[in-house]
Amino acid sequence: MAKKLLEIAAEIVQAQVSTNQLATEEIVFSLRQVFGALKDMQKAELEDAPFDAGISFGEGMMEETVGEKMDPRDSIQYDKVICLECGAEMRQLTAKHLDSHGLTIREYKRKYGFPLRQSLSARSLSEARSKAAKERGLPQNLQLYQAELKRRKELALQESLEMPGEAVPEKAAKAPRGRRSKKAAE
Repeated sequence: MAKKLLEIAAEIVQAQVSTNQLATEEIVFSLRQVFGALKDMQKAELEDAPFDAGISFGEGMMEETVGEKMDPRDSIQYDKVICLECGAEMRQLTAKHLDSHGLTIREYKRKYGFPLRQSLSARSLSEARSKAAKERGLPQNLQLYQAELKRRKELALQESLEMPGEAVPEKAAKAPRGRRSKKAAE
């Protein structure tokens, strides 16, 4: 019987996906929610008990319960990030996902009290990116670049101090470009 419930849940979610654009994580979350609701309905039916439909998995209800249950600091975990709007678990909260809630990344961070510089990705993903950047030599190359910029600024400052009396030459006026008239060509 569970296979039949799973098939029904898959059909319901497939219908949702055909009308709305959902991320993979959202599809999995929706499938779990629908399957759980179907199991609850089946259990109530077998026990001849009335089904309590008071628990709504609608978007408005979900936004309130997920955000209130979880501390925002706990939503960023080692292997996943949990969206405080819908409860979806993913490796990184993207602008596209937050747009489905009508929020920008900045608005989401302000709403839940994250620092604006806080990454909305799982710590494992951040560590992997950091490791890859170090393997490519990014920190050393950045330091070399910054040292070169500093050296150039100092050199330019020295040159400007050595020649205080010289004026900066004006740019020469350029001849107008375009077609020559026939009279000028003759």
